[in-house]
Amino acid sequence: MKPKLLLLALVLSFTWTSNAQENKDYPALVTTLDSTLATLYGVISGEKGEARDWELFKYLFHPKGQLIYSVKTKSGAHALTYMSPQDYIERSGPWLVENGFFEVEVARKEDHFGNICQVFSTYESYRSKTDDKPFMRGINSIQMQFDGTRWWIVNIYWTPETPDNPIPKQYLKQ
Repeated sequence: MKPKLLLLALVLSFTWTSNAQENKDYPALVTTLDSTLATLYGVISGEKGEARDWELFKYLFHPKGQLIYSVKTKSGAHALTYMSPQDYIERSGPWLVENGFFEVEVARKEDHFGNICQVFSTYESYRSKTDDKPFMRGINSIQMQFDGTRWWIVNIYWTPETPDNPIPKQYLKQ
């Protein structure tokens, strides 16, 4: 019985050490606004069949952080979908892996006040790194907080570009 307990303790110890090792590098990814946003775009992007690091995705968000999707319905009304990071993973995670998805920031406008920042981040979406043209564009409105040590994503509120709602020139690369 003791060898089995020892083996179990070793396995649990290795698992805990592996997870701690993975998370050890996470703090370095949120020390600057640029690194936090690059990590956000990087963690949701990947080729078809490529797993995403959802623990890292959740690490980017304030504990009460949320994602809010705004889309125009068929009736012409604008609807909002509110999600926690976990809700987003459950709703979108399988689709991202099954279809391939790369979101690339192509322009950014930042407004800072004290420890908060509002970022309008214009994006293009691709199914693969090898695609020439995006299948979608839009703007992520990202609210962030610096707590003195790291940046937290408080909210991501986004909407895609549509023919009747093109991205304004001031939010495109100049």
